[in-house]
Amino acid sequence: MSKRYPRTLSSGANNTVIAISETEVGKLFFGDTRSDIGSEAEKMRFANGVNGLVVKFVRLDVFDNEGEMLVMERLYPFDYRAYEHERRLLWLDVFEDELKQLHRAGFAHRDLQRPSNMPGEAFDNVFLTQNGFRLIDVGISALKQQVGEQLFDRFVQQELEEFEKFRTYFLSR
Repeated sequence: MSKRYPRTLSSGANNTVIAISETEVGKLFFGDTRSDIGSEAEKMRFANGVNGLVVKFVRLDVFDNEGEMLVMERLYPFDYRAYEHERRLLWLDVFEDELKQLHRAGFAHRDLQRPSNMPGEAFDNVFLTQNGFRLIDVGISALKQQVGEQLFDRFVQQELEEFEKFRTYFLSR
C-alpha cells in the first residue's frame, strides 16, 4: 500500500492529491520528477489560456522538503444524477464546445476515459461543478506544438470518441 498523506483527496497510479486549503489542492511528485511536473504545469497553463475547462494552475511548490507539488484550484464536484436531462444536455453542449476550442488551439487532454486496466471510475477526470464541466489531470495531455500534427490529430480523434462515450454515460445515469 502506498504512503497515506494528511488531507489526501485521491491517489492515482503515479501521484497523490492533497487538500491544501478550501481553495487549493496539491498534486505530489517525488523523486526526479522535474520534467513531469514542469510539463504538466506548462500544459495546464496553456489550456487555462484558452478557456476554463481545465482545472486552474496556481503555482509549483515544495511539499515538506520531500518532494514537489503542483498546486491547482480545488474543485467540488456535483453528482450528475441530481440534475434534469435538459440541463445535462446544455452542460454537454458547452463541454463539447470548450473541448473543441482546446483542440483548435492545440491541446488534447487524452484522458477523458481511463484505460480499462487503470483503477477508478471510467470518467474520473471529468468533474461537474457549479461552473459546468471541468477536466483534471493533464499528465498525459498533449500540445500539438510538441507532438506534431499527425499524432495530435490521432489524439483528438480518440478524445472525440471518448467524449461520445462520456455523453452516453452522463445521460444514462
